[in-house]
Amino acid sequence: MLNFMKIELDNNKVFFRDENLNEEIHPFWLRERVENIELLDQKTQQRLFDPSTMESDVIIKSAIIEKDLLNITFSDGIETKIDINKIIREFKNSNSISKIKEKVKWTSSLNDVKKFNFHETIYESIEMHELLESFYKYGFAILKNVPTHDNYLIKFANSVGSVRRTNFGEHFNVSSKPNPNDLAYTPLPLAPHTDNPYRNPVPCIQILHCIENEVTGGLSTLVDGYTVTEDLKKNFPEYYEILTKVKVKFKFIDKDVILEDWSELIELDENKNFKQVRFSPRLDYVPVLKKEELDLYYKARKKLSDLYNSDFYRIEFKLMSGDLIMMDNYRLLHGRTEFNPNEGKRFLQGCYIEYDSTDSKLRHLQRKFNIN
Repeated sequence: MLNFMKIELDNNKVFFRDENLNEEIHPFWLRERVENIELLDQKTQQRLFDPSTMESDVIIKSAIIEKDLLNITFSDGIETKIDINKIIREFKNSNSISKIKEKVKWTSSLNDVKKFNFHETIYESIEMHELLESFYKYGFAILKNVPTHDNYLIKFANSVGSVRRTNFGEHFNVSSKPNPNDLAYTPLPLAPHTDNPYRNPVPCIQILHCIENEVTGGLSTLVDGYTVTEDLKKNFPEYYEILTKVKVKFKFIDKDVILEDWSELIELDENKNFKQVRFSPRLDYVPVLKKEELDLYYKARKKLSDLYNSDFYRIEFKLMSGDLIMMDNYRLLHGRTEFNPNEGKRFLQGCYIEYDSTDSKLRHLQRKFNIN
């Protein structure tokens, strides 16, 4: 059992119990979860019945526990066996990837991130499971020796999900070019930022694939927005509070598009925990607030910017030809150092995918390799 919680029976009623809990489980909740072969498609796990059309006053006629199985007979005649541990996991709102997705805070001292080596069968391998574990742990993962021909980036991205197309295309090329519509397409340094903060929703994961890199500069930089904002919360709570409350407008304009969205620089989930950072100060517009509020807001944003740009939080590394990096665009800020295009070519390709891509891939590999 999980964390000493028990499923116990009392007069044909089923209860969650531990030292602080005594909660009856609704019989119809259990009835919805029958896994009998005639009631559940064994491939898709879709119900072969519609519980929304049924009366919910079903009762339990009999119930016994045998090892980890709850054997139930319902008043409508259905008999079934339900895995008790699955019931407890649902009660705790936990699943097999929740532990893997726990974030590890890191700063510039980070030096133990594993780099993975590409091979043609990696997509269905235990190495892919380990790569995704590392991605969730640190917010990024690096794969070396990925083929650099025929937009291989897209094949890789579609192996873990589906590419999200934007106005930049299915994929985009990162190299200096004349008349760019984004600073990414220049040799100028890029301060730490998140991509596409003006979209709703913001792309979750960015993948960059290095095709060529012949310059001495152009180092890739990463900052863990999770670590920075947690430190801000601890050390500057007043700054943290206003940055989690005030929504600013992010805006991008091109000849064919006008993209806008409003968000906090630090977005929290329904439990007031970290969800997402957005930071691209060349694209944000702070709303009109009282002067005192704006005084505090601008000081808070400046402090956050100082932390994002500090040597204490930033790591730097050079992507070589064949290197591919997956980055959590909700968590990490990325950038690069300046480079001289006269030294040679620096050419990367990028695209976006969503969290459901990696979540699905991870669950599939856990099932394939029987990983709990």
